[in-house]
Amino acid sequence: MSHAKSNTDESVKAGRNSEAPTGSERLAALGGSVLRQVPGPLIGLIAVCIAFSWMSPYFLTERNLINIFSQISEIGIMAVGAALVILIGGIDLSVGAVVALSLMVNAWLYRDFGVPFVFSSLVGLGVGALVGLVNGVLSTYGRVQPFVATLATMSACSGLALYVTNGGPVTGFPDWFTGLASLRIFGLPFESLLMVGIFLIVAWWLTFRPTGRSLYAIGGSEEVARLSGINTRAVKILVYVIAGLLAAVASLVLGARLDSAHPTAGISDLLSVIAVVVIGGASLAGGSGGMLGTFIGLLIIGVLRNGMALLNVSPNLQPVVIGIAIIIAVMLDRKTAN
Repeated sequence: MSHAKSNTDESVKAGRNSEAPTGSERLAALGGSVLRQVPGPLIGLIAVCIAFSWMSPYFLTERNLINIFSQISEIGIMAVGAALVILIGGIDLSVGAVVALSLMVNAWLYRDFGVPFVFSSLVGLGVGALVGLVNGVLSTYGRVQPFVATLATMSACSGLALYVTNGGPVTGFPDWFTGLASLRIFGLPFESLLMVGIFLIVAWWLTFRPTGRSLYAIGGSEEVARLSGINTRAVKILVYVIAGLLAAVASLVLGARLDSAHPTAGISDLLSVIAVVVIGGASLAGGSGGMLGTFIGLLIIGVLRNGMALLNVSPNLQPVVIGIAIIIAVMLDRKTAN
């Protein structure tokens, strides 16, 4: 009996040892766990940077990296506002047209009416906020779908930008204003520092302020948020106003860089702005996303554009590559989420 019992105990131990994970299995499980904690877009960004640094010796130079941040500044500022709108389950198609209208009104007042440039710039910022207010009121009190409301304001803003100056560009901004495009602080472009500062301020607001955190509640379920005591209409209008205001700020960055105002400036950036937010992991249904993911998505777009320019990729093929990158980044994010 004791001999049989001994054999039974040994077989049980052997079975347990055979079920125990090996060292390589533990390492693979740990690696998988760590990988799931890393955002999919960040993996895509690292992969793209490695690829371009291998294909071009100029990619990782200090000058080129600074150029990347400078080139994406106005898109990044617009993307912050677009991310907030998408976070509450909305969409803002008017951001690019607001850039054009705000910049054209600013230049129009300065050139044709002699308004001091500081005041004309403030009026331009007010135009952006006003368009955002219209978007917010239409989508809340007007009960118009955000897609339709912002599509209408996009069309109206594009037409007004062409109308105020008969479709012609305006040049001759003050030297101190255009000098901001070449201003360096601690070796970094002022426009890039402005963009990063806006990202940090909005990230702090979303994380630590009740109004900012309420955006996630509204995006998750607006009715539940309303029953919880959140003034959903006021918050949504505020978000659209912020988006319009940030688009107007982006128009100043673009105007300083170009030293001119064009009635179509910024309109072509709409798809890039939405792509930045979606690549960053935000859901178009609302309730998920943030400034870190949006910033990573912005870097992916900037790195792709810059790297393809260094490799002399045809401009006609660049949108194709960016489209493929969007799909890969989103798929990686879904995979790591699971």
